[in-house]
Amino acid sequence: MTVPESGNDHHLETAHLQGDLVGRSVRGGAVTLVAQGMKVVLQFGAIVILARLLTPGDFGLFAMVAAFLVVLELLKDLGLSTATVQRADITHAQVSTLFWLNCGLGVAVAAVTAALAPVFAWFFGEPELLYLTPVVALAFLFTGLAAQHLALLRRQMRFGAVAAVQLGSEAAGLTAAVIAALYGLGFWSLVIQRIAWAVVMAAAGWVVCGWRPSAPGPLRDVRRLVAFGGNTTGAMVIGALSGNLDKVLIGWTWGVASLGLFERAQKILQQPIQNLNTPLATVALPALSRLVDRPESYRGFYTGMVQRLTMLMAPVTALSVAAAGPVVEVLLGQQWMGAAPILAWMGVAIVWLPLTYSLSWLYMSQDRAPEMLRASLISSAIGIVAIVAGVPFGATGVAVSFAASLILVKCPILFWLVGRRGPVAMRDFYRILAAPIIATVAAAGAIWAVRGFTAVDTLPPAAALACFGVLACVVALLVYGGNPDCRRMLGGLLRVSDCFGGKTART
Repeated sequence: MTVPESGNDHHLETAHLQGDLVGRSVRGGAVTLVAQGMKVVLQFGAIVILARLLTPGDFGLFAMVAAFLVVLELLKDLGLSTATVQRADITHAQVSTLFWLNCGLGVAVAAVTAALAPVFAWFFGEPELLYLTPVVALAFLFTGLAAQHLALLRRQMRFGAVAAVQLGSEAAGLTAAVIAALYGLGFWSLVIQRIAWAVVMAAAGWVVCGWRPSAPGPLRDVRRLVAFGGNTTGAMVIGALSGNLDKVLIGWTWGVASLGLFERAQKILQQPIQNLNTPLATVALPALSRLVDRPESYRGFYTGMVQRLTMLMAPVTALSVAAAGPVVEVLLGQQWMGAAPILAWMGVAIVWLPLTYSLSWLYMSQDRAPEMLRASLISSAIGIVAIVAGVPFGATGVAVSFAASLILVKCPILFWLVGRRGPVAMRDFYRILAAPIIATVAAAGAIWAVRGFTAVDTLPPAAALACFGVLACVVALLVYGGNPDCRRMLGGLLRVSDCFGGKTART
């Protein structure tokens, strides 16, 4: 269906946002956080249920393909949706051309994924991948259809609409997976989850966003947009390749069971960060893109958002390190206890991850895509060396090398690279990290002390974990209470406008 350009212009305009940029960020961010809270409940519920219905081998088998799906999903988008959000001025004809490019890329990536099925089956020595891979590739046909619609919603800062689409598609996928698992479909439950998610995402994107494409225009009219998207995608693809190499090598070297344990431990740790990072990223990129000419407001908006996220991660980090066994037993069950040491070692680095995730906001909002690509190359090289060094020692060895390389090598280099110019300097990152790191160490120490000198571990696992969680939060709050900046941040957590940089963005 196509419509005249004049009927779509209001989906592209952003001038009306400038007068209430902070207000829109606040309201949209609040709605998104509520939706994200519901998403957290759904996802952790699914983790608990699916871990008891499926085996580590089921998750490991799907993870072998999923490691490549992350990269292929980026190639399908090619950064074109980010270009639509970031550009100050864009026309209906240009967005239409980008839409058709996304659709074509979706078909191409689906075909390539299906064609790679024999390669995956041979490489991992798992014949089931010959059938699993072509079926899961069908999801790409649907995700390409909604890429520009969701980008236009973000461009218009309609964060509530974006949250509704994401929550609905996530709920549909998780529900489908649980039902399939209850019917004994094994690893096919995870395939069904991805396809259901993609179908609902596409349908909801079209319903919620009223924009409709016209016929594609000349490629020369979108050359700069494609170039921007290409640089952005290049950086993300490199990061995704290095970020998923651990799963590829563990699956190849140690098999589906070890990979399943590693993947679930990683999922437990990444879930809280991703669920907090996603709504913040949805708010941050369009807001920062429009604050780039106001350095103090830009810096205040960014540091305010990220510091609150790292503060929230401190108790999670402490629990992961000092109470990994109860965490695994409660969330996954006894058959997954082999994931506990993996969780503990990976957990050491969790408080650092929100900062590394947010660096792309700075590069993209400042139109520094080529620099982001170079930084990704450096980051990936460090990550690859660490993974290769850890693989001979199994999944736990990879977890140890991941944490050590991130804290000691990768973060210092990445902070220096992004802070060389722009409103956010290298010292700002360490100011953000100081109190959360102290809180993490103190909370982990308190948990170890309680476990060592009391009989709390004799309680039912859920009760023990609840005690550890309360203790970690109390200790973290005591640490934050002794820091004036953190006290101000904690007060901001009770005021939604400050949570999303409202106060600092008005300076």
